[in-house]
Amino acid sequence: MSRPRLEVADVFHHHGAAWRRAYAGHVSLGQLKVMSAIEHCRSAALGGHVERCQDCGHSRIAYNSCRNRHCPKCQGAAAKDWLAAREADLLPVGYFHLVFTLPVEIAPIAYQNKTAVYDLLFRAAAETLLTIAADHKHLGARIGFTAVLHTWGSAMTHHPHLHIIVPAGGISHDSARWVHCRPGFLLPVRVLSRLFRRLFLTGLADAHAAGRLAFFGELEDLRRREAFAAHLAPLKRKNRPSPGPRRCSAISPAALTASPSRTAACSLSTSAASPFATRTTAAVGRRGIAR
Repeated sequence: MSRPRLEVADVFHHHGAAWRRAYAGHVSLGQLKVMSAIEHCRSAALGGHVERCQDCGHSRIAYNSCRNRHCPKCQGAAAKDWLAAREADLLPVGYFHLVFTLPVEIAPIAYQNKTAVYDLLFRAAAETLLTIAADHKHLGARIGFTAVLHTWGSAMTHHPHLHIIVPAGGISHDSARWVHCRPGFLLPVRVLSRLFRRLFLTGLADAHAAGRLAFFGELEDLRRREAFAAHLAPLKRKNRPSPGPRRCSAISPAALTASPSRTAACSLSTSAASPFATRTTAAVGRRGIAR
């Protein structure tokens, strides 16, 4: 594989020092360590070893890798292995792509409480899907899914949301058969949004009451129970999102696994400005589009 002309490390080498000075005080120690690791990856700063061909005697110096999980050079092979494993898990059915999004009022809280809020985001989304899918008024089956956390949006702003890939059906409660969903429709977006909103806000309030949340700077006042409750109150009263346009297009299983955020098929999307927005799109499986 040929080396790209421009790497993340090159950008850091040329502009990293100026960027760190410009944003001093706004970048965490962990983020600075990641930048440093990427800058020094496979360079003399990390040491190295000599590789020598046993046949011709040719030798070359190979510098050590930083092995940081954020480094694009170190994680390339791991990413390919992960994608191959996910593709092997695909069933011969259609798939749906769901997005669970937190509102802008929650994003700063999530930024200062990543472990607690992101864990709650996964749990609330999972419980929402499992509960609604198990209901006989909807699918009436036990489903499985793969969820991936994205903490930044396409505009490179902090925007926590989950991308979830769900098969177009599930296993019956007696484990005797496969239950297919309706053509081009998995679960009602409004019902998912309402339950997800309730579960997440309840869990967030419980975490605050148990002292598992920390607040700094502009959010410091949210340490008080009354202020925190007042901050969350408007989120319970905002208008619920309404279904959007529907359209269908094919996508390969490899693309489904590699880039779930780009699955644009048979969409049932909600307004991005709505709190706790839930978007559902049908994607293609090994046997074609879910129609």
